[in-house]
Amino acid sequence: MSKELIIAIDGPAASGKGTLAKELAEYFQYIYVDTGSMYRAVTYKTIQSGIDVNDEEKIMEMLAHTTITITPEHTTLLDQVDVSEAIRENQVSENVSYVAVHPRVREKLVDLQRDIASQGGSVLDGRDIGTVVLPNADVKIYLTASVEARAMRRQLDNESRGITSTFEQVRDNLALRDKIDSTREVAPLKQADDAILLDSTTLTIPQTYAAAIEIIEQARKNKKLSE
Repeated sequence: MSKELIIAIDGPAASGKGTLAKELAEYFQYIYVDTGSMYRAVTYKTIQSGIDVNDEEKIMEMLAHTTITITPEHTTLLDQVDVSEAIRENQVSENVSYVAVHPRVREKLVDLQRDIASQGGSVLDGRDIGTVVLPNADVKIYLTASVEARAMRRQLDNESRGITSTFEQVRDNLALRDKIDSTREVAPLKQADDAILLDSTTLTIPQTYAAAIEIIEQARKNKKLSE
């Protein structure tokens, strides 16, 4: 498999973009970068440090002494400690959008994400990959689903992790996150003009995966023809 393509997958919370991105990276033997986990790690440390999630100055001071690493096994290390499970807790989910809205926090993490992507074939998922982080990505997919479908998936995921929540709580939290993410001044959540829309509301994971593979394979063919 060629390792030249850079693939950007954007979409709202719980749209399944992380699951899709990991499977695509495995299929094409690409680097996978879970940008959402990076923001969650910052949020987790912000909360653990007793810092107000709205205090950008204090968060930046904290980040000056913070390391975030995404391993080849897809685990998230915060200051060399595995926080992959901890960053999925409700408290982090409810606050990550408030931390991610800060311009300087985004700038710092975007630089890190671009450095990783520049190493070769890669798949990055998030909310502004195709619009801000990698505007020249070879393939851009905007993965979405209805808020009800996303809430159901997130609720099932919470249950599998032993996280207590109700469907209504999850749905309302996702709706609020959608509003915050799509209306923030810096790098709002939106579909890039040249991104392909993939609505997974009525699709299974294998069907979504197959549709994405088809999109990427077509991009590979187009790139070969243009060379």
